[in-house]
Amino acid sequence: MMKLKFLLFVLISQSLIAQKVPLKLWYNKQAEYFEEALVLGNGNQGATIFGGSKTDKIFLNDITLWSGEPVDPYMNKDAYKAFPAVKEALQNENYKAADSLIRKMQGKFSESYAPLGTMYIDFGHENVSNYYRELSLDEAISRVTYKTGNTIITKEYFYSYPDKAFIIKLKSSEVGKLNFTLKFDSQLKFDVKTTENQLQFSGRAPVKADPSYVNNKIDPVVFDQKRGTRFFGSIFIKSISGKTVKTDTTLGIKNGTEVILAVCMATSFNGFNKDPETQGKDEKAFVNSRITPLIQKTYTNLKARHLSDYQKFYNRVNLDLKPDLSIDLPTDERLRRYATGAEDKYLETLYFQYGRYLLISSSRTEGVPANLQGLWNPHMRPPWSSNYTMNINAEENYWLAENTNLSEMHTPFLGFLENLEKTGRITAKTFYNANGWACHHNSDIWAMTNPVGDFGKGDPVWANWAMGATWATTHLWEHYIYTKDIDFLKNKAFPLMKGAAEFCLDMLTKDKNGQYITAVGTSPENVYITDKGYKGATLYGATADLAMIRELFIDLIEASNILKSDYDFKNKLEEVLANLHPYQVGKKGNLQEWYYDWDDAEPKHRHQSHLYGMYPGNHINMAETPGLAAAAKTTLEIKGDETTGWSKGWRINLWARLWDGNRAYKMYRELLKYVEPDGVKVNYQRGGGTYPNLFDAHPPFQIDGNFGGAAAVAEMLMQSTADKIYLLPALPDAWKSGSIKGLKARGGFELDIVWENCQLVSAKITGKPGGETELVYKGKSKKIKAVRDEVVFWEK
Repeated sequence: MMKLKFLLFVLISQSLIAQKVPLKLWYNKQAEYFEEALVLGNGNQGATIFGGSKTDKIFLNDITLWSGEPVDPYMNKDAYKAFPAVKEALQNENYKAADSLIRKMQGKFSESYAPLGTMYIDFGHENVSNYYRELSLDEAISRVTYKTGNTIITKEYFYSYPDKAFIIKLKSSEVGKLNFTLKFDSQLKFDVKTTENQLQFSGRAPVKADPSYVNNKIDPVVFDQKRGTRFFGSIFIKSISGKTVKTDTTLGIKNGTEVILAVCMATSFNGFNKDPETQGKDEKAFVNSRITPLIQKTYTNLKARHLSDYQKFYNRVNLDLKPDLSIDLPTDERLRRYATGAEDKYLETLYFQYGRYLLISSSRTEGVPANLQGLWNPHMRPPWSSNYTMNINAEENYWLAENTNLSEMHTPFLGFLENLEKTGRITAKTFYNANGWACHHNSDIWAMTNPVGDFGKGDPVWANWAMGATWATTHLWEHYIYTKDIDFLKNKAFPLMKGAAEFCLDMLTKDKNGQYITAVGTSPENVYITDKGYKGATLYGATADLAMIRELFIDLIEASNILKSDYDFKNKLEEVLANLHPYQVGKKGNLQEWYYDWDDAEPKHRHQSHLYGMYPGNHINMAETPGLAAAAKTTLEIKGDETTGWSKGWRINLWARLWDGNRAYKMYRELLKYVEPDGVKVNYQRGGGTYPNLFDAHPPFQIDGNFGGAAAVAEMLMQSTADKIYLLPALPDAWKSGSIKGLKARGGFELDIVWENCQLVSAKITGKPGGETELVYKGKSKKIKAVRDEVVFWEK
C-alpha cells in the first residue's frame, strides 16, 4: 500500500512539470541600434542581425580575431626590484609612497577584440507592412517576415556548430520576386573579390589597438600588412531559382524565389603563443574545405544538424513559473510594461534561458572563452577592449555554466587558464620574484598576465590587483565537484590550482599578531580612506585577497585528500589556513573590506569583492557562519541596490545565498529595467538595466550581467555544497508555483523540483554521476544516495 501511494505521488508530482513553453524574443520593427539587433553564434563565430527590409545589415564576428600577437612576458623584467620598497612603505604605513612605487610594477595594456566585418543584403524594400522579427531560444534560429506590395518576404538565419557556417534562407511568396545584392565592409584592412557564386573577403586585424580609455591621438590603432591575425571568408549563394549577377565587389540574385546563403569564415589564430602571421593556420584552406560539404547538404539537412546539436544542450533545463500566456507583446514592450511594476513571469523565464542561450552561442572554442561582450562586438576600440577582465567579469561569465547544466561551455575558460599559467609563471618571477603563477586585472587572447598600465600610467586601484589566478582557478575545483571527473582533477585542475597557491604563499607574510596577511594588495577598483584622511588603493591584508586565498586553499586541501597526494604541500596549506588573518566585523556591523576599519571613499561602490567568500565562494554561508553572513548582509544594505549590470547580477546571487528570495527577486526585476539604446554613444555613468534585445546594459553592453542574472535564478531555486543540496532556499513570494527541470548540484547530481503555493511538492534527484548527499528544505534534512543514472524522489 505504501509503495502504491509513493508511486502515485511520483506520477502526480511529475505531471506538475508543465510542457515546455516556447520562448522567443520578438519585435514588430527593424533594429536601428546594435542593442536592438538579435544575435546568433556557434560558440566560435557570431552574427548580429538587424533584419532590415531595405538593407539587412549583419555584423560578423570571430572570437579568435584580436589585435596584437603573442605577448612578451618579460616586458618589465626588472619590475620585481620595486617590490621590496612597496612592502617597506606599507610596513611604515606610508600608503601614498606605496601607491606611487607600485606603478613601477606595470606593463603593457591588453589587446582588443576586433570586429570582423559587416555583411549587407540590399533588397530595396522601403514601404513594407506586417513586419515581424524574432529569435527563437528553443531553436537558436532568427526569423524576419514582412510584406512588400503583394509579396511576402521570409528570412531565416542560424549559425551552425556542426557545419561551422552561418546559414540564411531567403524566400519570396511570389515566383521571381526575390532580388538582392550582397556587399561586405570592414573597419579592418580588407579586400573583396567575387566568383560566379561566391563573394570572398580577406583581411587582417591590427597589430595594436589601445583600449578606448587611453588617450592616444597619434596611433591608437596600428596595422601592419605583414603582422597580425588574418581572416578569410566566403558568402556562397545556392540559388533555387533566379539569375546570379555580380560585379568586382558585389554578388546578387535577380528574379529569384528561394535562395540559400552560406557564410564560412576562419582566422589564422593558431594559439596564444604562436605568431598568427608566420605560424598561423591556413584560413583560406579551412574555408575552402568547408564550401563543398556545405553545397552538398540540403537546407533541411543543415537545419536538422544545427537543431540536434544545439538542443542537446539547451533542452537540459526547463523553467516553468506558470506565466500568463495571454500576454503577447513584443519584447521591448514587455520590458517597458515590466518597468511599471507589471507581473511577467514569461519575461523572467526568458531572461534566464537567454543567459543559457548566450553561453552556448559564445563559448565553444578551445582555450578562447567568452569575452566582455560574449563574441558580439561592433567596435574597433570596444569598451574596455572587450577583453578578459579577471577581477570579476571573466569569472562571472561562467557562474551559470555548471548549475544550469552547461558544463561543456565551461571548458574554454578552464583551458584558457592553462595558457595563463605559462605566461603567469614568468609574470610571478619578473614582477614579484615569486614562485607559482599570477594573473592580474586584464588579459586577452594572448594570455597576457602582467599588471597593465602602460608601464607606470595605470591607477593601482585596478592595474596592480594580483589575485586573478587565485580567483580563476577555483573554477577548476567547481568543474570537478559538479562532474566528479577525477582525471580532470588530477591532471589539469590540481597542478594549476597548486601553482596559483604557490604564488599566494609567497605573497603572504605575518602581521604583528602572528597571522598571515598579504604583504601587498588592493581591493578591486575600490579606494579606502585611512584614519589620517589619505585616499588610496595599495595596502596589506585586503579582505578580498584573503577571501580568495582561503577559498583556494580549502579546495586544494580537499583535492589533496581525494587524490591522496602532495601531503607536504597540503600540510603547509593547513598551517597557513589555520593562522590566516580572520574576517573582521566593522563598527557599522559590516564585513570589513580593509585590514583596518577604514571608510570607503565610495560606500556604494559597484565592487563587493570582499564578499567573495559568500559568493561565488562557499566558506561564508547561512548554515555554518551566520555571524559573518549577517555582516555580509549589512555590507549589502550599506551599498544599496542601485548599481551597474554585472554588479547587480552579483548582488542578486549574494541575496540568494543569504536566503532572502524577495530581496533577490526585487533586484532581479531591477536588472530587467528597460534601457533605451544609445547607438554609438556611450554613457558610462548611467546605471545598469536591459536593452531591447535583452543585452545587459552595464552600461554600455556587457554580457556578464546576463550571465550573472541567469546564474542567480538557479541559486534562488537550489543551492549546493559538496555534501548538501538546499531546495528552494531563496524562493520569492512572486514565484508562488512552478517547476525547474535539469539543474545540476555539486556532488554530481541533477534535480527536478516542483513547488506549489511556495511549498515544495517533490524533488527528483538523479546521479550524474552522483553518490551520497543530504537534502535540506526548511530545516528538515534527509541523507540520500543516487549513483550514476539512479533516481531518488524526495517528499518534504
